[in-house]
Amino acid sequence: MSTFAFTVCFAAWMLFAVIGIPIKEILALNETQFGLLAATPVLTGSLIRLPLGMLTDKYGGRIVFFVLMLCTVLPIYMISQGTEYWHFLVAGLFVGLAGGSFSVGIAYCARWFERENQGFAMGIFGAGNSGAALTKFVAPAMVVAFGWQVVPQVYAVAMLITALAFWFFSYDDPEHRVHSSVTFRDQLRVLKDPRVWKYCQYYSIVFGGYVGLALWMTKYYVAEFGLGIEVAALLAACFSLPGGVLRAVGGWLSDKYGAHKVTWWVMWVSWICLFLLSYPHTEFSVRTVDGVRSFEIHHNVWFFTLLMFIVGVAWAFGKASVFKYISNEFPRDIGAVSGIVGLVGGMGGFLLPIMFGALLDLTGVRSSAFMLLYGVTWVSLIWMYLTEVRRTDVLDGHETAPQPVKA
Repeated sequence: MSTFAFTVCFAAWMLFAVIGIPIKEILALNETQFGLLAATPVLTGSLIRLPLGMLTDKYGGRIVFFVLMLCTVLPIYMISQGTEYWHFLVAGLFVGLAGGSFSVGIAYCARWFERENQGFAMGIFGAGNSGAALTKFVAPAMVVAFGWQVVPQVYAVAMLITALAFWFFSYDDPEHRVHSSVTFRDQLRVLKDPRVWKYCQYYSIVFGGYVGLALWMTKYYVAEFGLGIEVAALLAACFSLPGGVLRAVGGWLSDKYGAHKVTWWVMWVSWICLFLLSYPHTEFSVRTVDGVRSFEIHHNVWFFTLLMFIVGVAWAFGKASVFKYISNEFPRDIGAVSGIVGLVGGMGGFLLPIMFGALLDLTGVRSSAFMLLYGVTWVSLIWMYLTEVRRTDVLDGHETAPQPVKA
């Protein structure tokens, strides 16, 4: 039930990835303005993750999840009534509350399972990220058939039904809550641990990058390859769908082989693919013995989509492995730690589309979006090597867990 509810919440969170395209044309927005429009829901969905995670630890996930979904129904509907740019930005801020459902659900679900199966359980819940692909399958068809205004109206009804279903088909266990004597200040003390901020960095690429590209890719396909919105959204789903559904596989792999090993290989696969995706459309001439010859290097749509699919799979595994780290090392503070990690990852998802648009306006190179992600991945690889790899053998299967750092 939690996975289903999170899927609907994530689908609503990604709404502007599709309906933002006709809104951009109607309002004549530039690329930076479109990036801000698409990313606005991600801002509130990110900032609210830490307090929601702490509330879940304190009061239980069932009531927090239910109230959160009810609070988003009216804002989703109000998107259909917007006529000015600021209308959509304000509505988007309130719709963004749906994105905070992750830190509620991850803490709620994890505590029902023993430690050796928590990675798989959290991976199944996290597969609700496939709501991004759901929006790309459903919303374009509704836009073409009925107009973009119908989409938020349908999503508002779906959210209301989902909230009611969640309340009637979910359960609560008082034993899963922190002791009433534990204050919010006590919960926040764990944030002094430097490991928390390292996991924030990892999550900023595997989740923040995922959200940023999920919001950006439909428009990218339309602009770069000249595709219609339905075909563009379908191909963009080749990234979004595995990036969500396969998170459960990443959780199982993390349980079996360890969070460190899975995350290390995820970063390397991402680094290679993003390097290839970063290469811009290039035309050059070479003087040969037979005269000047011209060459052209450019990804065709199918090779580009294949690389995006691989990145989506890698990030699905990485999202699960990061939270396996958290369940292993912070079993009593899953809500607070997952809240701050989710907040930073979500902020990446908010900032990246804006930066994608700004880089495109500045350079005129569409692949500059992937150049930025390539640099973020480099930071994660270096940090991981310095703090983990030098004392861990990632090849022969023997993992030495990092020693806790006292706050």
